[in-house]
Amino acid sequence: MQKTFPPGFLWGGSIAANQVEGAWDEGGKGVSTSDMQPKGVHGQVIERAPGSTNIKDVAIDFYHRYPEDISLLAEMGFKVLRTSIAWTRIYPSGDELEPNEEGLAFYDSLFDEMARYGIEPLITLSHYEMPYGLVQKYDGWRGRETIELFERYARTVFIRYREKVKYWLTFNEINMALHAPFTGVGLQGERSKQDIFQAIHHQLVASARVVKICHEIIPDVKIGNMLLGAIRYPVSSKPADILKTQSVNREWLFFGDVQARGAYPNWIHRYFRENDITLHITEQDKVDLQTTVDFISFSYYMSGCASAEPEKYNVSQGNIMKMIPNPHLKASEWGWQIDPEGLRFLLNELHDRYQKPLFIVENGLGARDILAADGSIEDDYRIQYIKEHLIQAREAIEDGVELMGYASWGPIDLVSAGTAQMSKRYGYIYVDRDDNGHGTLTRRRKKSFIWYQNVIKTNGGSL
Repeated sequence: MQKTFPPGFLWGGSIAANQVEGAWDEGGKGVSTSDMQPKGVHGQVIERAPGSTNIKDVAIDFYHRYPEDISLLAEMGFKVLRTSIAWTRIYPSGDELEPNEEGLAFYDSLFDEMARYGIEPLITLSHYEMPYGLVQKYDGWRGRETIELFERYARTVFIRYREKVKYWLTFNEINMALHAPFTGVGLQGERSKQDIFQAIHHQLVASARVVKICHEIIPDVKIGNMLLGAIRYPVSSKPADILKTQSVNREWLFFGDVQARGAYPNWIHRYFRENDITLHITEQDKVDLQTTVDFISFSYYMSGCASAEPEKYNVSQGNIMKMIPNPHLKASEWGWQIDPEGLRFLLNELHDRYQKPLFIVENGLGARDILAADGSIEDDYRIQYIKEHLIQAREAIEDGVELMGYASWGPIDLVSAGTAQMSKRYGYIYVDRDDNGHGTLTRRRKKSFIWYQNVIKTNGGSL
């Protein structure tokens, strides 16, 4: 019997404003934290000097070319496109009293274009960026003032797009604040755990408040959180390694626990005591946090291992975080270990833990694609990667997991978040641009384009 995915399954892909739009200083847009990271999350934060350039300044010029790109995604049969609103297009410095109409109008046009093809927008409010003005004025999310300013921004876009957007996410990979504080919560320089967790607390409160506001403004909406699915396995069966793995997994599951359960989990208080962390949490904060998300969304690219004695192992850098490699798995050129069965494991873990619908909103393979003489791109390695992961997602559904959809990362080539490279390509659509910013920006269909088109057409039956 041919297996398919549930009726109404949301097939599509995910992009982010700061990695595709370009037009970094057009349309009244302000300077974002992403604009200060020309080499990506792994690079240094650099003040923008007059005349300086950044590959993300143009990115793939989605800001001007989105009609062509949406048409190509529609040709594949997309049911959903996850993207983000650039906060600085709506409130350039973050604390203006009135929004920037030109920025609002851009997203009106984008969502209208998607509607022409029946593509549902899944919109992230803040995807690895925030107004740099809030970093300068309030120390990013360390300042409690940022909560209300984020609420103002969210309320503005909910009201504006209430008829156009029915699926929302608050923060992209919110647990990334632990590993890249500037990217996640706008904290510059070396910062204490006290500062980082206070900023995280403010972000969690803001997320909960915004979920409530969203439901008030758009009653039939679904709004979720978004986690970086950083699942670890014990490197051995030693009890100490198993306990350490539980602890490491809890570090990122903490964010899901608060957003899906409405309170801080008990175990985190021991962590705070042992790390001299004393958070300022008001009684109103506790009430606010009780508003929980409708669904859990997450990214999944790789798994890793953990040990109570990490010094005994070589550690690899993957997806911004450092992990002990699994000797049973192969890795991509960038050191990201490929583990399709880990996706099934993670889906079951999250569903067991939260009992809420799940949504895979990032998954894909970054690779160097070779353009053949005839202009074709034979990316069988990408097809194999996504096929194997989708098969495991289907198995998780058979296990009883409620899965809303699958949006693979970077359906059109974009600037990578970690290293700001174009050569680390994820797309079904090739974009002619290199790491130095040279190229025509011409779009080409890869072999995977036709393959994914058939997967969607058959609702996964072709797998």
